[in-house]
Amino acid sequence: MSKYVTAAEAVKVVKSDNRVYIQAAAATPAVLTAALTERANELKNVEICHLHTEGEAPYANPELKDSFHVNSFFIGKNVRHTLTVGNGSYTPVFLSELPWLFRRNVLPLDVAFIHVSPPDIHGYCSLGVSVEATVAAIENANYVVAQVNPQMPRTFGDGILHISEIDFMVEVDEPIYGHAPDAITEQEAKIGEYVASLVEDESTLQMGIGSIPNAALTNLKNHKNLGLHTEMFSDGVIDLIESDVINCDYKGTVRGRALATFLIGSKRLYDFVNDNPFIEMRESSFVNDTANIRRNKKMVAINSAIEVDLTGQVCADSIGCRMYSGVGGQMDFIRGASLSEGGKAIIALPSVTRKGQNRIVPFLKQGAGVVTTRSHVQYIVTEYGIANLYGKTLKQRAKALINIAHPEHREQIERDYFTEINKC
Repeated sequence: MSKYVTAAEAVKVVKSDNRVYIQAAAATPAVLTAALTERANELKNVEICHLHTEGEAPYANPELKDSFHVNSFFIGKNVRHTLTVGNGSYTPVFLSELPWLFRRNVLPLDVAFIHVSPPDIHGYCSLGVSVEATVAAIENANYVVAQVNPQMPRTFGDGILHISEIDFMVEVDEPIYGHAPDAITEQEAKIGEYVASLVEDESTLQMGIGSIPNAALTNLKNHKNLGLHTEMFSDGVIDLIESDVINCDYKGTVRGRALATFLIGSKRLYDFVNDNPFIEMRESSFVNDTANIRRNKKMVAINSAIEVDLTGQVCADSIGCRMYSGVGGQMDFIRGASLSEGGKAIIALPSVTRKGQNRIVPFLKQGAGVVTTRSHVQYIVTEYGIANLYGKTLKQRAKALINIAHPEHREQIERDYFTEINKC
């Protein structure tokens, strides 16, 4: 009997009280989630869990709260409202450890929705642009339902699976979610210059998506023999790979290959990684494993934050007590880079928000989550410079961070900090 069925038929495997895992990021299987949402009236108390997903999340509609509850491991814009209105929750977890929640049966899975390339002549599909915890989900779910798409790139690594591992297959033909690079502002360009100045030849890079990582990458064109071992990457690395600036020749983990666990970018990126053996997509338990990260000499981790206080505490997942994103892999890479021989852990952020509010602050907002602790942090970078906090006292840290805050606010930040400290 053929495994190929319609989306409506495939999602019938989901029953009330089930837990469903959805493949993340640009590989979000939207046809399957839409078909499942159409069954809302038939279902009760279905938990839908995932990392950040792209596109619409119709099951997150508060009107369907009796049918679906969203459990986010990293909160995206499309489901952020669920934490406020009550039809969603957030589970804090390091990305390196997420697969173990499934393998150790902490979160038993009933169904996994995935998005794959068509099977080759040997019957093997590829998870394409997002592996993260999906391999563990496939191994542990009772049913695996695949959205099969010829526009999904075939990538090498952990994301190769045989059709025998799939219960139902739904054919689609639609573009993968894209994210064209944003224009780089003058402020972001300056931050990128400072970040790039910390990168030595033969370093291995980790960075995220966005204008600041792209700004840093544009300043690395004259570097030599860089490596790539990163949770995710976007279009910014393509030119550096094609010009042999990034060749991965000096990496300690999987030398000669660029490692990632998911990708988001433009069609150019997806065409570039398709059938490209230089790019290896591995599970997050491997890519984000601190032991694997630290094997890369001169590992440079470039991450961002919502705000940083004057002792070096980094809030990256909430605005006060309001959850905004998640822990993700920041601590995995901050710690891995710190333990690497010659490594550098960098937090890069603008000195103020778009509304002019300080991001270098005397104290974190009440309820703010500390993703990177003051004892883990090394470099903080804004458009006003670099603060090296490694081995510095609290007073030295405060001075260094005030010096890279917005000039108009430095005096007030200093006054507010020491006024409160002197009360203690």
